[in-house]
Amino acid sequence: MQLQNLKKILGRAALPVAVTALTALVSAPALAATFSAVPSAPLAAGGTVVIDFRIDDIADLYAYQYSFRFDPTVLQVTGYGNGGFLESDGNGLIAGGLLDNIAGMVSFTYGARIGAVPGVTGSGTLARYMFNVVGAGSSTLDFTDVVFLDSGLNDIAVQYGPQVLAAVPEPSAYLSFGAGLTMLAALRRRQRGRVAVQV
Repeated sequence: MQLQNLKKILGRAALPVAVTALTALVSAPALAATFSAVPSAPLAAGGTVVIDFRIDDIADLYAYQYSFRFDPTVLQVTGYGNGGFLESDGNGLIAGGLLDNIAGMVSFTYGARIGAVPGVTGSGTLARYMFNVVGAGSSTLDFTDVVFLDSGLNDIAVQYGPQVLAAVPEPSAYLSFGAGLTMLAALRRRQRGRVAVQV
């Protein structure tokens, strides 16, 4: 969905509150809104992870859309849920987008307020995605098609960027590391013993 299409779809519903929202925004301090993905835990192969897509310090949020890419050799998306921020009073809806585990992409997630109501101000979770961790390593989440609109359908400046989701080493990696340290310690003891004999 292009930005113009999102504005066209929402145009008739949002116009009645545009003047009221504009008046409120003129007197409100400017906020540095940020959009980010917050995992419930580090990635661990064979496990699952829930990632909250958060908006922080936003004013008058009426609608949004975004897509994101991930590494399908590490993550496989299994579903999404409502974050609750935009629709906390029952006047909102979200759609989780098109889930593609082959390309490693979720396309055109969107949310919007319903009817002639003001936007939402503050911080919270927009949507929540569930993933299976199918491989070892880290995955970068790369956002595209990002649009945030106020109740007058004006763009809201939001800071965001690629995010690297950290991986936890597999238990076998810890065992290999521990075995390596044990061998190194044994070699040092053996070398010290030889030196003592030669002196």
